[in-house]
Amino acid sequence: MYRLIRPVLFRLDPEQAHHITLRLLALPIAPLLAALFDVPDARLRVTAFGLTFRNPIGLAAGYDKNGRALDGLAALGFGHLEAGTLTRRAQPGNPRPRIFRLPTDEALINRMGFPNDGVDSFAPRLNCARARLGINIGKSKDTPLDRAADDYCALLRQVAPQADYVAVNVSSPNTPGLRQLQSKQAVGDLLREVAATRAELPRRVPVLIKVAPDLSWPELDDVLEAIAQTGLDGIIAANTTVGREGLRSPESLCAESGGLSGRPLRARSTEMIRYIYRHTEGRLPIVGVGGVNGPAAALEKLEAGATLVQVYTGLVYEGPGVVRQILRGLLG
Repeated sequence: MYRLIRPVLFRLDPEQAHHITLRLLALPIAPLLAALFDVPDARLRVTAFGLTFRNPIGLAAGYDKNGRALDGLAALGFGHLEAGTLTRRAQPGNPRPRIFRLPTDEALINRMGFPNDGVDSFAPRLNCARARLGINIGKSKDTPLDRAADDYCALLRQVAPQADYVAVNVSSPNTPGLRQLQSKQAVGDLLREVAATRAELPRRVPVLIKVAPDLSWPELDDVLEAIAQTGLDGIIAANTTVGREGLRSPESLCAESGGLSGRPLRARSTEMIRYIYRHTEGRLPIVGVGGVNGPAAALEKLEAGATLVQVYTGLVYEGPGVVRQILRGLLG
């Protein structure tokens, strides 16, 4: 069915099509969607950072930034949903157009810039027990880098009561300077402040960090060292890439600035997962993201060492049945 609908959606501006999809998923149709797409099977359960997930497949941050359609999304079969990225203040993000489809490569380029209604307006609409809720947090565009920890710590305090886990996003290429927070000194300082804030909370919430696929191995080693020193709970590998190697789409599309996601990111993100798993001897839970569009891609990341896997661009190209397809594939 989605193969018939997709050409119609793809005639629309990508952001417009996305908003239409979210509005549909926000309708009270979760029971119907669950009947069509859910795969309840105890064999799929996994445990990570002290939490049990009904299955290892989740939705990556960015799809439902403000948590408007979480029930509908959960009913598609996801074991967890990552809302956000949220910032302390509402911000419009970057000027439009800011999302571009590359169908030849089954990829997207986005330069959204964390558009969201702000953490004060966030009221997660997740009323079912189907999925765990992660909340992704980021620095506001107008917050100086040397004050970034203020944003992350304030956000952590505010979202912790609602979240099953919190993801610290320091890797989007679309907020100026944000990726500098992955450098050795900056990431160490930031994670120490985040860890100290987490220690003050009445409930210990798992905290993960989301990193860029464009890090060198020594740079990734610095992040892993900071995680080990501060006792954070996991790593998400990886965010979108600024690289454009190997694309077959028209040069005019490939030249658009922003982060590239989808099938071209699959090999690099899996390579990062394998490196992290070996470097940490499997002790650090890994959430694998990048190019997951079916059972083979998901299994590849799980076999490389990921405990959980997230989908984003695969949902755009494969449609709402992609989670069911992956889960059935994992069951064999």
